[in-house]
Amino acid sequence: MRLVSALTACVAAASFIAIAQPASAEGKVLHPHGPHEGWEFEGPFGTFDQNALQRGYKVYREVCASCHGMKLLSFRNLGQKGAPFFDEAYPDENSNPKVKQIASEYMVAAFDEETGDPIQVAATTVTAFPSPYANEAAARGSNGGALPPDLSVITKARHGGASYIYSLLTGYVSPPAGLTVSPGLYYNPFFPGDTKPQWAGDPREAPAGGFLAMAPPLREGLVVFDDGTASTVEQMSADVATFLAWAGEPKAETRRMMGFSVIGYLLIMAGLTYASYRRIWRNIQH
Repeated sequence: MRLVSALTACVAAASFIAIAQPASAEGKVLHPHGPHEGWEFEGPFGTFDQNALQRGYKVYREVCASCHGMKLLSFRNLGQKGAPFFDEAYPDENSNPKVKQIASEYMVAAFDEETGDPIQVAATTVTAFPSPYANEAAARGSNGGALPPDLSVITKARHGGASYIYSLLTGYVSPPAGLTVSPGLYYNPFFPGDTKPQWAGDPREAPAGGFLAMAPPLREGLVVFDDGTASTVEQMSADVATFLAWAGEPKAETRRMMGFSVIGYLLIMAGLTYASYRRIWRNIQH
């Protein structure tokens, strides 16, 4: 019995250590935040501003698309209702000339029908956003071993959603004294990680955040917006975060409206049911 008890205790201790170790390896991180005015698309009555979506797409196209794909999004999604380039004159997004023009700017792999040789052709509205790399190995090889994440649902996959994207893009700062940053990496207090191994001081006082291989991607005036909006780092960060929030749930506004319709229908049915109940049973003693 003593042997069994000892073994049980050892197993329990080992299990505790196995569970505790990953938690202790995580460092602290600053809580993500959005722009001061908040996000217009959040909440039950939130809507996406089309101008912000168009600016955000341009930031993605000119800055982010060189490293990050969006494989779950097709070009036709850009023209659907509530999308960046929705036009009431083209209810069928596949006939939207702006969407067609955007798709044609991308080249995708195909095969020659006659020879079978691999070729590059212009994308169409039904084509998914192509990856900038042929495969994962090529992606890692071009980024020092790091794999750039797909951005299709990045705001759903990261704590803080759009606020995380905004905070990360605007959060690049110089590392505090005593923190050693390895070559090819960049310190960001909003990026989850552990700075203790590179911290010269008390581990309990290690700076928040972590290190990522992506250099600060934005700088003042990097993108020229068609509507004349000043392209500050904060503005570009907010716009691309808005675009990525929409990309993660392109039909969010439609679902919200449907939800309100369903709730209204249920309220009406509940009222009619109660009125019928009162009429049928009004002369019945209970």
